[in-house]
Amino acid sequence: MNEPIYVTKASGELVPFEVGKLRHSLSNAGASSQIIEQIVAEVLSDIYPSISTKKIYQKAFSLLKKQHRPAAVRYNLKKAIMELGPSGYPFERFVGEILKHEGYDVEVGVMEKGHCIMHEVDVLAEKDNQRIMVECKFGNKAGKKVTSKVSLYIHSRFRDLAREWGRTPEHSNKAYKGWVVTNGSFTDEAIKYGVCAGLHLIGWDFPKQGSLKQLIDICHLYPVTALTAITKAEKQRLLDREIVLCRELDGREDILHDVHVPPSRIRKALNEIRHVCVE
Repeated sequence: MNEPIYVTKASGELVPFEVGKLRHSLSNAGASSQIIEQIVAEVLSDIYPSISTKKIYQKAFSLLKKQHRPAAVRYNLKKAIMELGPSGYPFERFVGEILKHEGYDVEVGVMEKGHCIMHEVDVLAEKDNQRIMVECKFGNKAGKKVTSKVSLYIHSRFRDLAREWGRTPEHSNKAYKGWVVTNGSFTDEAIKYGVCAGLHLIGWDFPKQGSLKQLIDICHLYPVTALTAITKAEKQRLLDREIVLCRELDGREDILHDVHVPPSRIRKALNEIRHVCVE
């Protein structure tokens, strides 16, 4: 039996390389079995002890982009979310769009009066009899984790808001909930406190049902940063115009032209959008 090859995660931790995880992620992105096996074979031929998982990802992504661009868009999703920065505002807008898709009325970046002080709320959402305060914790580096200290802080802010809402006639009969949404992950203690305190936690792959990745895939709400046919500078110009979602560009050759995407790549970008970002 062959000894496992240990690879280096973003945290610096050495873990056994699991080829099954690579196959699974490529399959989830929509790659065919033939493409998957071709990529796996090439990745295995280049792998060596202590190689970073980042380099493995880059190799697989480069190969996938050459063979199936729409699948490459989906495969690139986690990195694309991190590229919404450096500020957290595009991520807040992105989370707001997911909640809109779920039927909520949404406001992003609003000031709300609490019982004791004013609070800046990243996303305020309402649906039926629910009123939700969403705190978005954005990270543009791999390995970022939300700690219990953050959960405690967010819960105290939520309680101050909920106390005031309960005194307000238009909100007093509603159910309130505090959410924490991150593109990273939570420490065990943050999850323990969040569950105990009644906070709703959403991370990249937490919980198993309803994680951020699942919500994006279900809603087809891919960020413009996931597109492979446009450059980083062109993506930033779109974000500067507050265009966050691929679907906002569906059929909008004019917008892509305005951010200086060459005509040859505009066609590629619109093709990606039609095949990935539009339901």
